[in-house]
Amino acid sequence: MNAKKRALGKGLSALLNDSGMEAEPVYDAEKELLAVGTIGLVPLDNIEANPYQPRTDFDEEGLKELAASIKEQGVIQPVTLRKDDNGKLQLISGERRCKASRMVGLTDIPAYIVKADDHAMLEMAIVENIQRENLNPIEVALGYKQLISDYSLTQEMLSERLGKSRSSIANFLRLLNLPGEIQIGLRQELISMGHARALVGIEDVQTQLDIFHDILAQGLSVRDVEEIVKNLSEPKKENRKKPGPDHSENEQFIKVQKELSEIYGAKVQLKAKSGGKGSIVINFSSGEDLERILNLINK
Repeated sequence: MNAKKRALGKGLSALLNDSGMEAEPVYDAEKELLAVGTIGLVPLDNIEANPYQPRTDFDEEGLKELAASIKEQGVIQPVTLRKDDNGKLQLISGERRCKASRMVGLTDIPAYIVKADDHAMLEMAIVENIQRENLNPIEVALGYKQLISDYSLTQEMLSERLGKSRSSIANFLRLLNLPGEIQIGLRQELISMGHARALVGIEDVQTQLDIFHDILAQGLSVRDVEEIVKNLSEPKKENRKKPGPDHSENEQFIKVQKELSEIYGAKVQLKAKSGGKGSIVINFSSGEDLERILNLINK
């Protein structure tokens, strides 16, 4: 197994083997029997949604692309179902395949049925989605949180069970401390996991939101945000050693930056370097905006 595969954690097959689950006979739509040891077609109408599905966001464009593929080639990989105590079939993994199959008018889908309790069902759904990279970071974090709270697991226990490092699980869980607006931005891929991890390091909520808005408005990179966070923490250390002069210089710095922003009607950043050197960055939103700013500079 190569390093990339190890990083993905355990697959469904590993979870099935580890937990001692056995394959149930698979539904045969024509005979209305469960054919032992085979993968058969199951009517889509007989499949109930997974109550433990960690994913809440479904990309409509991605579903259409999957539907087109299914229409052309059929469903290549069976969905995974469990049979509950009442004989009903509940979806463990493959909700996108079910949705896309319905979009192209299919009535049946190939399925594999296993025995699984609620705990295993949630765990398998999370792992399947993570391995396919279909969950956004907030959905992953919520799934981890649910496993920890519902089954009294520690982060270390969850790490061993899912084949993920404890630090990785901790990083996801920390995302849930971010303000709701930033979590939504992460869900909608307006910012990356790297941006979010940098923002988590800021204690003040309003400062987190201000930088989040700057990321959206200015297209700041992860490195830019990390530098901003670093600069926010460094003055605190300096101020303890030299409270008077440093505080005054910072205030003047912010004042000049604000005045320049008002003059040019755009976001202006002053970046100071050692030796009194630095740079001025004026952001523009379009070619017309750039021309306007240049006219102001040349006056």
